[in-house]
Amino acid sequence: MRDNNRVTSATRQPEPPAAATRPRLIATDLDGTLLRDDQTVSPRTVAALAAAEQAGIEVFFVTGRPARWMDVVSAHVHGHGLAICGNGAAVVDLHGGPGAHRFVKVRELARDNALDTVRLLRDAAPGTVFAIEQTFGFHQEPDYPKLHLEVPDGLLPAEEVLASGGRAADEPVLKILAFHPDLDPDGFLTLARLAIGDRATVTRSSPSALLEISGPDVSKASTLALCCAERGISHDQVVAFGDMPNDVEMLTWAGRSYAMGNAHPDAIAAASGRTVANNDDGVAVVIERLLREPAP
Repeated sequence: MRDNNRVTSATRQPEPPAAATRPRLIATDLDGTLLRDDQTVSPRTVAALAAAEQAGIEVFFVTGRPARWMDVVSAHVHGHGLAICGNGAAVVDLHGGPGAHRFVKVRELARDNALDTVRLLRDAAPGTVFAIEQTFGFHQEPDYPKLHLEVPDGLLPAEEVLASGGRAADEPVLKILAFHPDLDPDGFLTLARLAIGDRATVTRSSPSALLEISGPDVSKASTLALCCAERGISHDQVVAFGDMPNDVEMLTWAGRSYAMGNAHPDAIAAASGRTVANNDDGVAVVIERLLREPAP
């Protein structure tokens, strides 16, 4: 029997819920899950989210995206409008609209841990290049590829950005991005986890060898668990959706969870159920079914 009080990355076999009742909270990833591949939210999904909130079910967007990339769903926040960003590094209130998001909770990566992480990963995987996500800033190394559609605030070695008294030293570090041009993505993830140990949490959501590194014990699941505890919501009253390794802990923690039809094998193994692909409105398909269940 799994311990549902712990946030774990252990996988489980899918099983149908018995005597299911309507959940109190829906937690959904964005890219590859709620969003279609063209980065839009379909009319069917917009309607399903609105119906869920009208039925009294809170909706949380839970994503690896930074807060400044949340404009894609800002028009669909309805009554609640809270998002967990940066793989759990921040909780953001989206009600202010594009460009006016407010940080509710920040779970930063300590600079000493960040510097250790960069040093250990450079040693373990020579050729790794880094970018640094902060609450409002984004810095990258000169050789970091153009993976993001934005101009960085600075082109500096990661060690200079992270140094005590360095650039933007007064802003919390939310996430390190580590890219390797040659390594297999899953192989790079395994190597990095072994090299970094408990200094930080390492995951990935990109099809390329791009890792996302947060503070120790910071994940989508651990921050979602904190937010649910504040609301008196237990894990078995949560339904979660995801598609990539950075969703595994959340899919495992939630009472019911669904991997998308396009999901990574690790997400499929972690979820208790499966839905159709993001381009086929897999989240909406499940929400519509949930709303036919009896209220708790």
